[in-house]
Amino acid sequence: MASTLEINGLITVGALADSLRIPPAQLIGELFKNGMMVTVNEKIDFDTAQIIVSELGMDIELTQRQAEAPTVKKDRKTDDVNAKVRPPVVAVMGHVDHGKTSLLDAIRGANVVKGEAGGITQHISAYQVEKNGRQITLLDTPGHEAFAALREHGARLTDLVVIVVAADDGIKPQTLEAIRFARKAGVKMLVAANKIDKEGANLDRLKQQLSENDLMPEEWGGQTVVLPVSAKTGKGVPELLDMILLIADVEDLKAVHEGPAEGLVIESHMETGRGPVAEALVETGTLKAGDFIVAGGVYGKVRNLDGTNGKPLKTAGPSTPVVISGLKALPEFGDIFTVYPNEKAARLAASTAASSRGSAGKLDMSGTDLLRIISQENQQTQLNIIVKADVQGSLTSVIDSLKTLETKEVSVKIVGSGVGNITENDMHLAATTNAILYGFHVDLPSGVKQLIAREKVAVRLYKVIYELIDDVRAELTTLLSPEIIEKDLGRMLVKGIFKITKNDIICGGEVTKGKLVVPSLVKVFRGNEEIAEIEATLLKRGPVETSEVQTGEMCGVSLKTKTRVDMQEGDRLEFFTREALARSL
Repeated sequence: MASTLEINGLITVGALADSLRIPPAQLIGELFKNGMMVTVNEKIDFDTAQIIVSELGMDIELTQRQAEAPTVKKDRKTDDVNAKVRPPVVAVMGHVDHGKTSLLDAIRGANVVKGEAGGITQHISAYQVEKNGRQITLLDTPGHEAFAALREHGARLTDLVVIVVAADDGIKPQTLEAIRFARKAGVKMLVAANKIDKEGANLDRLKQQLSENDLMPEEWGGQTVVLPVSAKTGKGVPELLDMILLIADVEDLKAVHEGPAEGLVIESHMETGRGPVAEALVETGTLKAGDFIVAGGVYGKVRNLDGTNGKPLKTAGPSTPVVISGLKALPEFGDIFTVYPNEKAARLAASTAASSRGSAGKLDMSGTDLLRIISQENQQTQLNIIVKADVQGSLTSVIDSLKTLETKEVSVKIVGSGVGNITENDMHLAATTNAILYGFHVDLPSGVKQLIAREKVAVRLYKVIYELIDDVRAELTTLLSPEIIEKDLGRMLVKGIFKITKNDIICGGEVTKGKLVVPSLVKVFRGNEEIAEIEATLLKRGPVETSEVQTGEMCGVSLKTKTRVDMQEGDRLEFFTREALARSL
């Protein structure tokens, strides 16, 4: 009778091998046969695990463990009698260059967009603003296509999504993507028609485009609110905030303010002098400095609790974005955090979560892992890469974007990744695995710079994600086999053989098709069988050398060969050129 093994939806290769009581190398080998190049710390899904166990011929039945209900309620409304009104959480999304961050600047009275590399939002940023004595929490989500994971995450956090569309440009692919994310998250949408004061702005055209994407404007009998605004002049901004609060009132957004806090990690990064720092959004309860919290497989005591404006907070209630220091390590992007009564309970909960999650994505590889990476043979040509980023969300976005560059011929192999500045260990790993080390919004400490020449490591630092992706694309392009183009020139029927040696042939005949030119390559056919490929070096029309001979003319030809070819009268020579053209992704 088959035994039963229960696993989570995702499981690391190492954890599955342990559960099956087989060497990890055996499992990795079986995955390799099925076209999956994975390390011991990478995760596979349940369906893949089921197929591999079947391929191994093991008498084990896999069952999928039912996911536990999240501790943070997905439903933004609550029937708890102790619930009180909370601020709305609003994600601001839209196409790059449509003025999303500039609109937020106008709301906040700040100007942060100039501080972002390339004028593109690189991280989720959270703010709170006040309107009519009421708080509104705003999430600024990245607009570039490479940050799709961050943008989707932003939609899931929120009660309302403000879709920013430039009135002079209309709906673009990233606009549609933001709309899909909002629909997937099941939240209401409000459209801010920005740049309404710009020449070429056409509100009616924008409403028509919205209606074509099932967002019928209110003025046209639908339910989608479309507000004209100008981030440049501030026109329409007060009305936008009023509408956000009106929608919040209609939605009757409430949460329990008393008791231990629960919420979601928006970002995490390493900070000099503070260690691991997490930006999070409180969803229920009240968070206080000194609380013991667990986020995924990480725990710690809240040493400092600050607002996202950098000011210290004594407490933080529902819908409040906070910055937390005091964690033992970096929590992952999107982890739920929960407050525990004491350190012992928090440590135990974190240990349990870490065990089930595995250690994917860490740089601390064993020597066996490194040897396997170095010696691994793959039908694809792989580009080994190490990625270091300033925050967890950016790391996720960079890695997800790099995976989209893969083809059947070339692929990106992430041999290491992590959050924080580049270290000596990163350099050693890059040298050992022959990897390019990419840094995104991170620094290269002076002590590490000295290792570059000694370790012969390629280190490339970027502050704009699409520039990093373009660099990797260029590297992958160099790994593509060139496209071989053959061009037929002409054909000659051999009517006489004048000389044959090991490396030279001189023969004569009639050009029956096209024209012959030198230098060129020649295929020798006897009947329908190709017997040799050689090189034509000289043509003669009678006693005179010539560079080409046309159809119907008689000529002599000198041929170079690497091995002896016993050519005969009646053989057919097909002249051609061969060119290798570089390809691109």
